[in-house]
Amino acid sequence: MELYLNATSPYARLVRIVLLEKGLSDAVTLKWCDPWADDPALLKANPAGRIPALVTEEGTTLSESMLIAVYLDNAYPEKPVLPADHLGEVLHLAGLGQNLMEAAFTTVIARKHNGNEVDNSVLGQRRSRAIQRLLNQLDRELGEAPTASTLSLGDIAAAVALDYLAFRLPEVAWQETYRLLASWHQGVITRSSFQATAFTTS
Repeated sequence: MELYLNATSPYARLVRIVLLEKGLSDAVTLKWCDPWADDPALLKANPAGRIPALVTEEGTTLSESMLIAVYLDNAYPEKPVLPADHLGEVLHLAGLGQNLMEAAFTTVIARKHNGNEVDNSVLGQRRSRAIQRLLNQLDRELGEAPTASTLSLGDIAAAVALDYLAFRLPEVAWQETYRLLASWHQGVITRSSFQATAFTTS
């Protein structure tokens, strides 16, 4: 398999962590690229020019992190990240994480192209309120949750989203407000899969 990615995408990081947690790191070749540069190989794998993009062993191209995770869990059922016995709960948490990722990522991209004043726009304010609501929800649901021995896709999505928020929008300072959630997050990111995929701008 081939995975197109960069070092700052929360979506690509989610897929990398799924691969590591499932023991599939040796089954994939990482193709580092700049999605903003219309990389020809990336565009062949995903005409939208978005990462992550996965090329399966059969040559099928897949895009969107959650869809890739679903494929990996079905094609390689060992160490599932989508356990059937509480699938609804896992997908619920994965949705919260995905929405937090999206609100934070869209804020970063909007600032990059339009300056920080875009935060005061109608959409900017809407994203900010969404981030706070999602943090409140995650705090209620995960604040007192024990660190699991195995991670579900929901755990991965939530932890990646929180990490991305700290990486790109540190002024939100969610760790200071949501201390129980911060404790849960710290327990997750000590895992080798998170350590090996830490966000970097280099």
